[in-house]
Amino acid sequence: MKIRIGSRGSDLALWQANFVKDQLEKLGHEVEIQVIKTKGDKIQNLSFDKIEGKGFFTKEIEEALLSKDVDLAIHSHKDLETTPPEGLVIGAVSYREDPTDLMLIRKESYDASKPLGVKDGGIVGTSSARRQSLVRNLRPDVELNDLRGNVPTRINKLRDGNYDAIILASAGIKRLELDTSDLETIVLNEDEFVPAPAQGVLALQIREGDEEIATVMQELHHPNVQEEIHIEREILRRLEGGCQLPLGAHCKKENESFNLFLSIAADKSSTAKIKEFNGSKSEALIEEALAYIATI
Repeated sequence: MKIRIGSRGSDLALWQANFVKDQLEKLGHEVEIQVIKTKGDKIQNLSFDKIEGKGFFTKEIEEALLSKDVDLAIHSHKDLETTPPEGLVIGAVSYREDPTDLMLIRKESYDASKPLGVKDGGIVGTSSARRQSLVRNLRPDVELNDLRGNVPTRINKLRDGNYDAIILASAGIKRLELDTSDLETIVLNEDEFVPAPAQGVLALQIREGDEEIATVMQELHHPNVQEEIHIEREILRRLEGGCQLPLGAHCKKENESFNLFLSIAADKSSTAKIKEFNGSKSEALIEEALAYIATI
């Protein structure tokens, strides 16, 4: 069976597509990757909150899937809308790579005595409303500036001196095996710097009713990861939030019990509130988290 994968052309997107391609080839399938340019790739001079619409990095790929130009789309799950386009479903989710965020800091801007390791009044690059609200908790003195581009581009902007530090997902650095030894690296604890819903997980998107592909997807699916990210993403969906809602949600299941850390802020210029929840029933945990958010 031949399977056509639709992917963005960034280094990380192609790593993700090739990761799935290798898995499918081991199952005996013929696979090709088709690169599709998205709105988020084309518009590099605006921050995300200035770009109209949603699905900056997914819409064109989803359209190719619906029109049967490709059979499978690979996304960073955290980039996907919580309500899928009509006719598309998630056929499988991957393992979860390290979900934490990293603070990368120029050597000359590093101060080990300070929270997050950045010197007084340093310039920190991130376009994420969630990350900005969490930084404000710990370092209200720093200047927060937008940061766009793929992962290597962002790191080069740091090296060029445009920022004193930047924040990136650990998953991207690990998957691309990037050498950042010339920079100070601080891994941000996911309990106090709460990751985005489904951070570190890949979503394998297919057409609804494509039973042949759906059957193949079940061999790649990680149901334990799906249980955890369902809680994270359902909270986001119920809040009708996209990737620019300053929400962090990270859930781990241990011994039939879920442990959920949540961060929420009114907007990216506000500080985040963080709370921990525990329970054995996913839907009850979601309702408890939403009830807490309603009080803020």
